[in-house]
Amino acid sequence: MNIGIIIAIVVVVLIILYLISAYNGLVRLRNMVKDGWAQIDVYIKKRADLIPNLVETVKGYASHEKETLDAVITARNKAVNAGSPEAEMQANNELSQTLGRLFAIAESYPDLKANTNFLDLQNNLNDVEQKIAYARQFYNDAVMKYKNKIEMFPTNIIAGMFGFKPEAFFEASEADKEVPQVKF
Repeated sequence: MNIGIIIAIVVVVLIILYLISAYNGLVRLRNMVKDGWAQIDVYIKKRADLIPNLVETVKGYASHEKETLDAVITARNKAVNAGSPEAEMQANNELSQTLGRLFAIAESYPDLKANTNFLDLQNNLNDVEQKIAYARQFYNDAVMKYKNKIEMFPTNIIAGMFGFKPEAFFEASEADKEVPQVKF
């Protein structure tokens, strides 16, 4: 057998092995992004399950705060019924804002702040919020690795050939980016 043919076969085999490796790496990263989103989704659903109990507890003390209570329930329902990750991200940013208003109302009611059921729900919600923040960080890290892989040469060619599309980052809302005002 001619040495040139052997070299050509080796080069073709190496190219095929690289293509397989690059494709599998892209699939692994895409699955990591999906797993990251699934983790966020679990915590978001857990938060959504806590909210009705929290609202009912606040209603007992602050029934005249109906507008805020309705806004929390509406935002919760939007988050639960969002059809896409992007819509769910937007809905959850709105939900975070309305929950902030709900806790601000709670500050005006000393009896509510001392209610053990409310405190337990608030602590559970804070715990879930911390888990959501961690899951968002993991998700965004996975999205960054995946985006880098599909945008960088030479894997961008393979990504284009097989239809790998970028995923959206889970970004903070504009309201979350504002510096809080502390007044005494």
